[in-house]
Amino acid sequence: MDWLGIGVIIIGIALLVLVILLIKPLNKLSGVLENLQKTTDDLPETVTNLTAQTKEALSTSTDTLHHVNNQVKELSPIFYIVGDAGRATNQLSNSMVNAVTKMESKTQDASNLSYRKNLEGIYGALTLGYILFQKRNEFSAPRKGSADVR
Repeated sequence: MDWLGIGVIIIGIALLVLVILLIKPLNKLSGVLENLQKTTDDLPETVTNLTAQTKEALSTSTDTLHHVNNQVKELSPIFYIVGDAGRATNQLSNSMVNAVTKMESKTQDASNLSYRKNLEGIYGALTLGYILFQKRNEFSAPRKGSADVR
């Protein structure tokens, strides 16, 4: 035997050992590929079911959106009325704030005048006299529905 024959025998033995070592992993790979085949066989049916469910969900959501839009259209006039009332209330409150501010400035001017002229006591006495005068008139006036007995 020459060297070439010995080399071929060694290469053959090495390939035989390699095949023996790879038998188990190749069998596992074969099982994985079979499971993959089963999964991919079921895939078209699964995609069809998912597509049908998605279409149904989109149809339901479209119907719901149409109902909501119709209800919002029915409520829009109410929202406009509430908005107009809010704006009117805002304008009224602004007018009242302006009037109160003007009155406050006039009152402050009168208060400053009375403080400068030392008239606080006189104004207080006049106010007290006016209140007492009103109360006396209120008590002396005949009441409605009561008989005047003398």
